[in-house]
Amino acid sequence: MTVPALDSLTRWRLVLGEAADGACRSAGGALAGETLAMDAALDWLYGREEEDGTRNIARQGGRGGSALTTPQWINDIHRLFPKETIERLERDAIERYAIDDVVTNPDVLARAEPNETLLKAVLRTKHLMSPDILVLARKLVQEVVRQLMEKLSRELTLAFSGVVDRRRHSRFRIASDLDFRRVVKDNLKHYDPETRKLTVERLHFFARNQRHMKTWQIILLVDQSGSMLDSVIHSAVTAACLWGLPGVRTHLVAFDTNVVDLTKDVDDPCELLMKVQLGGGTDIQAAVAYAAGLIEQPERAIVVLISDFYEGASPAMLEQRVASLTAQRTLVLGLAALDSEAAPAYDREMARRLVAAGAEVGAMTPGELAGWLAEKIGR
Repeated sequence: MTVPALDSLTRWRLVLGEAADGACRSAGGALAGETLAMDAALDWLYGREEEDGTRNIARQGGRGGSALTTPQWINDIHRLFPKETIERLERDAIERYAIDDVVTNPDVLARAEPNETLLKAVLRTKHLMSPDILVLARKLVQEVVRQLMEKLSRELTLAFSGVVDRRRHSRFRIASDLDFRRVVKDNLKHYDPETRKLTVERLHFFARNQRHMKTWQIILLVDQSGSMLDSVIHSAVTAACLWGLPGVRTHLVAFDTNVVDLTKDVDDPCELLMKVQLGGGTDIQAAVAYAAGLIEQPERAIVVLISDFYEGASPAMLEQRVASLTAQRTLVLGLAALDSEAAPAYDREMARRLVAAGAEVGAMTPGELAGWLAEKIGR
């Protein structure tokens, strides 16, 4: 995702803070949307100068305490600002204001509740951590990854376990396979008219037809630019879950302007995430070319391109490489998002061109991706 360019009036308003709000408004420079979020992030950091009576920059705060936590602030600035500004903000936070509760304070990190917000903050600031802090950070990453894998592995197992066969029943109790009609029919004798409640004493579940699959290659290409961190996290977890499935050979490849094959670490998503280097430009066509070189049987290969499709190299070459893959009957899926909510933000024109080249493009959650893969593989 590209950080929007700001006009000079908005830039001055962000530098000076709320004190300049009236003057900027009268000149047509009111903040809204992302610029308002930028202002909140800047005030969270520099507004604290009022608390100790110092004023060695022009900016003034004054909107009161922010509800932002340090991990949320770290994630916000990586979303809102260019790389050079992010580096300055992080350096000021640690060196100037001693805001060290994520990257330098072991007690705070040890007490932190593992969650995805904190995971993303750790991955964005791990380069600032000392070796002893990295040990604690790694434990936090392991716990969040474990939680994500536990959820996704259930979805993957269900997606790859076969289609529901409504003619047969099974002793395996899977909620989505519940035979509701038969359950109601068999337990009607336990219905109490006075309380209007049905006591269920026996449950019935449909069986599933097992998939008989030849080996498929699944190649996950993951854009590791700063705005794609959600996708990197969930791709690593998805690849680890796919790794153990029968009939599936998984590759995980990260890229920016360089291409890095992470397949050897795919069975350890924690280690994999700690190695990811976020940021840099984007050369999607080079990643697609690398994937093409991995393919052994074109008709039994799926290339999943997880990116915002903002090509920094050659859009024409990207289009050509995708067309070459689909011409050899390799399935190509372009994913505009791969976080838990799949909120898409991508280059729609480039996506349209990829569809014209034969790819399928969509935005889906990891569970939905598992279902899509299972459908394609099960054909």
